[in-house]
Amino acid sequence: MSGKQILFLGTHGQYNIGDELLLETFLDQLGDQHHYTINSYDPEFTKKQLAGRYEVTVFHTIDDKWHLPKLIWNSDLLFFGGGSVIKELYENVGRNRYATLLMVLLITTFAHLIGRKPILMSNIGVGPIETRLGLFIAGLILRQATFVAVRDRKSYETCLKLGIDRTKVMLTPDAVFANQPAKFGGVTTENMTDEHKMKIGLNLNYNIENSANWQLFIDSLAQSLKAVNLRQPIEIHTLPMQAGFKPNTDLEVLESFCKQIGDDIKIVLHKPATPLEIGQIISDCDIVVAERLHSLVIASILQKPFVALIYDIKVQQLIEFLHMGHYAVDINQPFDPTVLTSHILNVYSERIKITEQVTSKAHEAQGTLGHYFENLNQQILNLT
Repeated sequence: MSGKQILFLGTHGQYNIGDELLLETFLDQLGDQHHYTINSYDPEFTKKQLAGRYEVTVFHTIDDKWHLPKLIWNSDLLFFGGGSVIKELYENVGRNRYATLLMVLLITTFAHLIGRKPILMSNIGVGPIETRLGLFIAGLILRQATFVAVRDRKSYETCLKLGIDRTKVMLTPDAVFANQPAKFGGVTTENMTDEHKMKIGLNLNYNIENSANWQLFIDSLAQSLKAVNLRQPIEIHTLPMQAGFKPNTDLEVLESFCKQIGDDIKIVLHKPATPLEIGQIISDCDIVVAERLHSLVIASILQKPFVALIYDIKVQQLIEFLHMGHYAVDINQPFDPTVLTSHILNVYSERIKITEQVTSKAHEAQGTLGHYFENLNQQILNLT
């Protein structure tokens, strides 16, 4: 049972810390006995990220796409690692809503029917899918997969709804939960003084499900944070998970929002480039208020309580798993800013209790993933 030639596909090289963290997580779990061929929108960035740790070949997602059939043919298996692989795109992404689905369908159909390669989809998200055509395409993709592990119950139920055989679908936590706190700088202990300000790690992501509600959400968030500051002085630390590649990055949105807040609240602008840097900012905060899935996952691993800003189904599913629904708001719909104000103040005042709850669920996820990756590795090594 020797190492395999693994063609590893995902959203890499877009300067999204969550996506790059997923790549590192999977390679850490699958091990260095394999040779990985990895797609990236910035191959040099990805090579530098993985330098010296793994045997990798990196190709450009767009410029080298015509080489993909040959890469599939020369691989032992096709591996999709994490992320919302099977989904319709939101309107504000600016692309055809079926673009991702059709691309994945083309790749999997070639690998399955012509290349005769095993297709593993690990810890992925299925959805959002709102149309009959989207569901039809998703079903075609999933039926060609050898094995599918999905990261949330909604994705699992969607697979079953599409008629996917229960024996080849399983429910797992998001892969990032497999990481130890040391990956992000480790867990820190509070050091409060009488002059202590509530330090809030704030993450925003422009690509929400209902783009028409974006400005109303931003206005409500500003109103809420100003109200919190009147009750308990706060200090905002920005947590941009993406700082390039596309318009309206987290960094740009946060910088614009901080200008809207004005001078009444102290704001510390950060420009993290790695999971470790994100983790160090979160560790220095008292609570996190965030949209991005992996900012919330990292907060959970680092035992930091949070308020979730639900922008799509994957965040909704995460907070259900963590039992944090009482401390979340759906930002796709108008909400009363006083509700968010109460959530932030309650999370801060109840942070010891909430930390214990979140930590317990994070440990549960890590244990589940330990067994999952052990079995997955054996399955990969046994492929012929």
